[in-house]
Amino acid sequence: MKLQVYCELNYQISSPVTSILSILALKGPKQNVLAENLLLTPQLQVEEFTSGNNDHRFVRFEIKKETTLNISYKATVETHYEEVANILMVEPVPVAQMPADIITYLFPSRYCQSDQLVRFAQHRFGHIDNDFAKVIAITDWIYKNVEYVSGSSDAQTSAYDTITEQAGVCRDFAHLGIALCRALTIPARYFTCYAFKLDPPDFHACFEAYIGGKWIVFDATRLAPLNGLVKIAVGRDAVDVSVATSYGSISLKNMQVGCEALEKDFVPFYYNSSSQSGLSY
Repeated sequence: MKLQVYCELNYQISSPVTSILSILALKGPKQNVLAENLLLTPQLQVEEFTSGNNDHRFVRFEIKKETTLNISYKATVETHYEEVANILMVEPVPVAQMPADIITYLFPSRYCQSDQLVRFAQHRFGHIDNDFAKVIAITDWIYKNVEYVSGSSDAQTSAYDTITEQAGVCRDFAHLGIALCRALTIPARYFTCYAFKLDPPDFHACFEAYIGGKWIVFDATRLAPLNGLVKIAVGRDAVDVSVATSYGSISLKNMQVGCEALEKDFVPFYYNSSSQSGLSY
């Protein structure tokens, strides 16, 4: 699937600042970046680097004087997703057999306090035998019981807050899904992405659950087709994959984000309660 993604960020710089951005499309075996262009005005020296054991790409730059800054990024990306058939028949992977790099996604994290949601998760979903069916039930519950309300949360809102307030945005939906999965001993991780058909256009957040030895993608908001996502970064929660982290006085004045399909025969893919297969990127 070929998609074109773009974003434009306009900032006001009031004092010397160093910024680290996470807006570049992820490069990996299942996501090829065919072409891309990053333009900063005024022109600055930009460093690109990766962090950890994944393909998450950052860009870092420094501005030493007061100015306005425009950042423009555009990329053509080809995604390769796999439909995992008969996933309801897949046996769960015991913790004792999980690869070492998966274990970290079982632990509670800053925004995903899975240890505080064990009783709730077991009561609501513990009776379901299959892990894929459990996660489908989790996303169905979040969709039906948590209202999507723009501006209803902030940078301090956690999964525990979301289940209490029962309102949030995509970031909160993903954190709650992750926390409930981990509470049921299903590894889960957060990712940011560009999303086709997302309305209004913006950066999007979803999550993946580790089922049968594969990372399966889920989106409790149901705001974008699962096969129309272009990953930017993957982490334990939003702490690891913030779109922008700045040290100094900088304020965002305007932002535009988009994702367009370059193939006319695009057929949206969503899960429902009777789904028998999962989507793995």
